[in-house]
Amino acid sequence: MNSKTYKIAVLAGDGIGPEVMTEAKKVLDVISQKFSLNFTLTEKLVGGAAIDSVGEPLPADTLSCCEDSDAILFGSVGGEQWNQLPPEKRPEVGALLPLRKHFDLFANIRPAGVIDLLASSSPLKSEIIGKGFSFTVVRELTGDVYFGEKKLESEFGSDEMIYRREEVERIARVAFGLAQKSSRKKVTNVDKSNVLATSQFWRKIVEEVHAKEFPEIELEHLYIDNATMQILVRPQNFDIFLTGNLFGDILSDEAAQISGSIGMQASASINSEKFGLYEPMGGSAPDIAGKGIANPIAQIGSVAMMLEITFAELEAASAIKKAILKTLEDGLRTSDIFTNPEGEKKVSTSEMGDAVVKNILT
Repeated sequence: MNSKTYKIAVLAGDGIGPEVMTEAKKVLDVISQKFSLNFTLTEKLVGGAAIDSVGEPLPADTLSCCEDSDAILFGSVGGEQWNQLPPEKRPEVGALLPLRKHFDLFANIRPAGVIDLLASSSPLKSEIIGKGFSFTVVRELTGDVYFGEKKLESEFGSDEMIYRREEVERIARVAFGLAQKSSRKKVTNVDKSNVLATSQFWRKIVEEVHAKEFPEIELEHLYIDNATMQILVRPQNFDIFLTGNLFGDILSDEAAQISGSIGMQASASINSEKFGLYEPMGGSAPDIAGKGIANPIAQIGSVAMMLEITFAELEAASAIKKAILKTLEDGLRTSDIFTNPEGEKKVSTSEMGDAVVKNILT
């Protein structure tokens, strides 16, 4: 029996967050049983749910719980009913950004891709998808215009875009480190160095890290506008994307969409100690909340990433990934990935979660 207990702060949030989080907790429960792992889950309010309850999106009690935990399992936040609030008080800005900054979660890791089973769900043509593709977007998460000085006046608005050497160096090392573990060993740096001084600096530092520490890794550069096009026409050519906060926001959402459904895509935001916040890439989807049709795979996949990256429980993480694949091979589909009545069965959120649990146990 593993004597260590992994403490997890569970922040389900708003919209479909609580529904998909229920399925993730089912998976953690069965993983605990099968691999004799100890998990202590502490659920706390965040986002709109916290605003409605205590008047702020990230209560002190929630932050304290996260500080006392080994990882954060996050659902989703936001919804129309809170959009009238000042930007800094809204769930997305008032909860996620402070969490990223407080824990220095500088590296956002977002795997994306298409497998043969879900090729029909992708908006890309079959001749582009081929036999499938996979790549990972590594996005710097605590700098850029999101955290720069902001000015909003009657006649102009501005946002400061700034990166420091150490910020670029550490995110570059994450990307090159992931490339070392991949079969293709390639990093595609994405910037806008033909226009922005910040990007010129970014590229210079990336090249320095590459030359000094990772010369065996192939490095190429693309401007963000070109990258968003190339990802649509030659996705098989990419392995690890490295980019800043703003461009990473754009690129990772595009990557998720061409994968067939954003409801399939998990993500990790980690710091230098591998403490991480793990969440689906999709939002709170208030239009389908409470209908039992949300896809829980991204939330379940986030559990797998947490087990792999923060807890180093590789066997347990692999079991979840294999169970997800087996569930899809069996033809089960939530509505977002249901495309063909022949050979596919449309299932609810809980039915999809139950199927993954069953396949973990078998």
